[in-house]
Amino acid sequence: MKKSVEILGLPVISITEGRELGMSKTLLMDARNGLVAAITIEDEDWYRGVKLIPYESVIAIGDDAVTITNSENILKLDDAGDYEALLDDNIRVIGTKAITKSGTIQGQITEVYIGDDGKIEKCEITAPDGTTSDVTCDQISIFGKQVTVIDPNGASEEKKTKPVSAPAPAAPKAEPKDEPKEEAPAEAPMAEETPAEPVKEETQAEEKTAEAPKAESKPEPKKAEPAKEAQKASAKAADPKQAAADKATEERHRRFLLGKKAARTIKMDNGIVIVEAGADITEEVLQKAKLANKFIELSMNVQ
Repeated sequence: MKKSVEILGLPVISITEGRELGMSKTLLMDARNGLVAAITIEDEDWYRGVKLIPYESVIAIGDDAVTITNSENILKLDDAGDYEALLDDNIRVIGTKAITKSGTIQGQITEVYIGDDGKIEKCEITAPDGTTSDVTCDQISIFGKQVTVIDPNGASEEKKTKPVSAPAPAAPKAEPKDEPKEEAPAEAPMAEETPAEPVKEETQAEEKTAEAPKAESKPEPKKAEPAKEAQKASAKAADPKQAAADKATEERHRRFLLGKKAARTIKMDNGIVIVEAGADITEEVLQKAKLANKFIELSMNVQ
């Protein structure tokens, strides 16, 4: 199982031709079936149109490269008719709002985990407070362009609480208090009033037993707190790995860009030129692009 960040930015290698064919750029999602249909790539002729690799043509996704059999596995837009509808939909999943069917926003999808067969196994949700949690593919009903609809486990928890509250209203329905009142004018009222008292005790006992599970149900949220803390701890523990993966991806980008020429002039938001069109891309240019958040734009405009 791979994170999307571990796939994007990798060089695409032909194992029969022994050459680098480009770099993985985006994941083309088949939202209806919950899987990755293809990987779009960026090569020296990227400006001529979209090129993609059907996911079924991918041999392996390693730490340093995506391997395919040969360059014939790469489809141009004219040959990718089966994927045209998916390209039009352009559903990315990452960046969409995670919302339950009841209309509660859980947070934002910040990562997807992909199996060897291209299936989306689970999604990572980041809540507004910064905490993260995972939701499996089975709990996702719709992958939308702006919203991902999920089915939380809350529905099953509500079913469990219904039997607890049921015995409480059942006790008063017996109405033991009314029977002695109707028979009060009879000859032996005292004898009939006395059984009413144990009935009250029984109903009180039943109410206490009904209340007992309610009291037990209250600590459930407290038990959930250690789980959340565990998730936070695991998320923190995963941070170094994530940082290492990001650093490795950035290093691959840097090696790929160094020595190439800019296809067009890249400027900062305030108009300062980072690199002129046709100029060499140097370490200084890369540093400026990174500080100005223009690294991706620079990566997409090289020759």
